[in-house]
Amino acid sequence: MPERVEERGPEQGEEHGRERRGLLRAFGLAEVYNPSMVPTLRPGDQLVVQYAAVVRPGDVVVLRHPFRQDLLIVKRAVERRGGGWWVQGDNPFVENDSREFGVVPDELVVARAWVRVRPPRDVQRSLSGALSWVVSAVRPVRADRSLSRRLRAR
Repeated sequence: MPERVEERGPEQGEEHGRERRGLLRAFGLAEVYNPSMVPTLRPGDQLVVQYAAVVRPGDVVVLRHPFRQDLLIVKRAVERRGGGWWVQGDNPFVENDSREFGVVPDELVVARAWVRVRPPRDVQRSLSGALSWVVSAVRPVRADRSLSRRLRAR
């Protein structure tokens, strides 16, 4: 099953206007549909992403699939290699990443993930249940340096 991410962000004209003003950075939302980033991200998770952000090894990024550029995917940027990024999913059982399609050119990297919001699985019936969900559901998506080193060693 091909991986897919639904992206909701600024229109091109709006993004261009923001660049001209230099006041705001372009942010958007992406929804994860496939399990390639489990356990970090699960299907149904929402990501707050920043377009045209600087990418560092270990960052979670949204990119265009090199063979199907109409398809957006979410991967971890492992390391820079010859004009692009070697990207891998956190789920070792899904190989829809650089192990399959090689290095991803820089121009195909669309955005960097900042925050993951996990939707509630069940309706929260109590205040303590709702607070528990908020604490566990909204998390920054940070570059996991130890994971990045572990992936490079493979």
